[in-house]
Amino acid sequence: MAPLSLTVNGHARSLEAPPGAVLLDVLRGPLGLTGAKDACRQGECGACTVLVGGRPVLACVTLAAVVDDPVETVEGLAGESRRFREAMADQGGFQCSYCTPGMVVRAVALLRGGLPADDAGLARAMSGNLCRCTGYQPILRALRQAARP
Repeated sequence: MAPLSLTVNGHARSLEAPPGAVLLDVLRGPLGLTGAKDACRQGECGACTVLVGGRPVLACVTLAAVVDDPVETVEGLAGESRRFREAMADQGGFQCSYCTPGMVVRAVALLRGGLPADDAGLARAMSGNLCRCTGYQPILRALRQAARP
């Protein structure tokens, strides 16, 4: 075990973890933050997306020991993501909901930085998060709805 210091959802945390531990295991294990889903473990699906330094990263392939910037999880983004989550409900973007935490995290990052003007650009921006249920259109509509003033 090796000492590890992270700032997660605004709180400095010190713990011990195996030297090769990925961020997903640290979040879900000792920190008890289970919002980021453990799905593919290969960086392919986006269900484990968290923000590191404000940028979306795949926690299942990110070594915890190299994370220096603050980490924000879906739990920490609950207030900020409310408009998007409500828009997802309005637009039918929730189905099985396994992808939802990663979608919410990536959506917050996009909403902070501004959405691409065209639908193709928006689809590309969300392409790191797979959804097998919705066909993406309700999710993209929800992003547009949440971005409206």
